[in-house]
Amino acid sequence: MSAPVLVTDPQDPRVADFRNLKDGDRPVGTPRGTGPVIVEGVPAVQRLLASPYRVRAVFGVPGRVAALDLPEGMPAYEADKWVLSEVIGFRLTRGVVASADRRPPADVGDLLAGPDPAAPRRLAVLEALNDAENLGSIARSAVALGIHGLLLDPRCADPLYRRAVRVSMGHVLGLPFAVLPEWPAGLDRLHEAGYTTVALTPAADAVDLGGLDPVAHPRTAVLLGAEGPGLTREAQQAARVRARIPMRPGVDSLGVAAAAAIAFATLR
Repeated sequence: MSAPVLVTDPQDPRVADFRNLKDGDRPVGTPRGTGPVIVEGVPAVQRLLASPYRVRAVFGVPGRVAALDLPEGMPAYEADKWVLSEVIGFRLTRGVVASADRRPPADVGDLLAGPDPAAPRRLAVLEALNDAENLGSIARSAVALGIHGLLLDPRCADPLYRRAVRVSMGHVLGLPFAVLPEWPAGLDRLHEAGYTTVALTPAADAVDLGGLDPVAHPRTAVLLGAEGPGLTREAQQAARVRARIPMRPGVDSLGVAAAAAIAFATLR
């Protein structure tokens, strides 16, 4: 790779993608989901390089950028930690950031079918999950535990928001996602594609999650609601199965990210 270009002026336009990241991924007043994808840390940037996202620039402290072994011609910049902090607006302990062009969400039909419409397939379906860190944690567990994609209702957080990407350790960049605009009526598209929809709820009248046989349900979609309120009654009614994670008495529920990981592993 070519040597990274040294940046000494925090106002250098070549690192504009990384300016004032504490305010979010995009300038104030611009629409959600329109800024570049921002990725932090060497492992996450390496996953970005292996993903289908086009890298715009890499920026970090001396040594961290060179350690990435970037392809020839990729815009790469380095600066001391003080200049780096002044550009991004906070102290970056991970030492390197990268920006990439966004990719549009996948087509819902393509996400449901997958490469082989006859093959077993599992999805995570998220309703009103508006916490970016929870979304990132769910994405990381999804990749680790064999979930093939995310299906989001229109109120969900942006899965490419900087905090979601950071908490996922960059794994969200390798996980296809689509938005289901009709909610929850659009769940019928999953049923038509052969999916068993499983709504997670702590309700006492729900079936035991461990009693569901993954072999008997080769195409499964796990529905998860926002931290606190959980899935709406309408979403639960639209699902084929309502299931609960058995817990000791006195514990009413788990955090959504923990519940998601348990469900993904149980239905693997």
